[in-house]
Amino acid sequence: MKVVVGLSGGVDSSVTAYLLQQQGHEVVALFMRNWNDASVTLEDECPWIEDSNDALMVAQKLGIPFQVIDMSDLYKERIVDYMFDEYQKGRTPNPDVLCNREVKFDVFMKTAMSLGADKVATGHYARVDSTTDENGKEIFHLLAGKDNNKDQSYFLCQLNQDQLSKALFPIGELTKPQVREIAREMELVTADKKDSQGLCFIGKVSLPQFLQQQLVPKEGEIIEIFKDSPLFSQEIPVFSSKEEELEFLSRKIDYKKSDGKVIGKHQGAQFFTIGQSKGLGIGGHKESCFIVSRDMENNIIFVGEGHSFPGLHKKALKIDNTELHWVREDLRLKNGESMEVMARFRYRQELQKATIHQFENAFFVEFDEPQSAIAEGQFASWYLEDELIGSGVIS
Repeated sequence: MKVVVGLSGGVDSSVTAYLLQQQGHEVVALFMRNWNDASVTLEDECPWIEDSNDALMVAQKLGIPFQVIDMSDLYKERIVDYMFDEYQKGRTPNPDVLCNREVKFDVFMKTAMSLGADKVATGHYARVDSTTDENGKEIFHLLAGKDNNKDQSYFLCQLNQDQLSKALFPIGELTKPQVREIAREMELVTADKKDSQGLCFIGKVSLPQFLQQQLVPKEGEIIEIFKDSPLFSQEIPVFSSKEEELEFLSRKIDYKKSDGKVIGKHQGAQFFTIGQSKGLGIGGHKESCFIVSRDMENNIIFVGEGHSFPGLHKKALKIDNTELHWVREDLRLKNGESMEVMARFRYRQELQKATIHQFENAFFVEFDEPQSAIAEGQFASWYLEDELIGSGVIS
């Protein structure tokens, strides 16, 4: 089988290529050049240069064909511009999820197929399996990686059946230490290379500095809301339906300037996110202050003190039906149906017990326990045991 590997210059994709070669496949390595601007990275030079050199050395060591494809224009259009737009709206995007959906498993995959590939492989800690239904149709399953500490199935939560049918994740059965050990045994140059940090394919960046390329700083007020605010002492209403209850539990509290006290200034609400505590420059508190809301129209940030601050927690989140994605279309809920699942809305977040609900007007994830810092724009994903079956953008 001919397999094109997205060779990124890291240890995970390097071992992916090696394992496929050992399995007897015809392996071709492609390096995606997705970013050219070194001005916003925290390294001395744009990391893609070092990464492409490392990828080339791995390909030479394994004796497999290697080429670089420039996807920087596409990446800017589909990922970077999307990020700027989302932050401008006061939402919290996840570029890594979008990168997999829009770049790696869309344009990159199509490029690989045009080269005659049967499959595309990446160095994700995830697994793909398949079964056949009663009609003889093959159904593909996106499973968590065996290494619980490195499981990256969340980043793949927007993939569909067609994409999964062409995807391979050879290191999904391994732990990170095992991957590094294989790389050392093969004397691959990437064996002890640090894991990449920061934005997908861009590198480690100062996010405010990065966003300031297009989003203009503008001074605004930081307003502290207090735990004894009347906003948190309202009686819970009697609900006429489950949908009405979930609307209430997932609601965004409409804070006003008069609800709290001005305690500082910031340089733009669009540079911050819900749950953030760093970079606010707030002192004089026993515990850290966390952002609980942003008024984008008036450029105001609302904060509350402490991890237990009531405005930081919600029992449910809402997803518009237009933003709903099922990896397993055969499990899609009909109106009025619900299902017990495990769910998360951040990478590395421990899976939480939850129930998903489908209604004609919206989709809800209701958690057994209140969750901290649920932010609009994040991706929520839900699982049955270790299989990721669906996801959606939080509204």
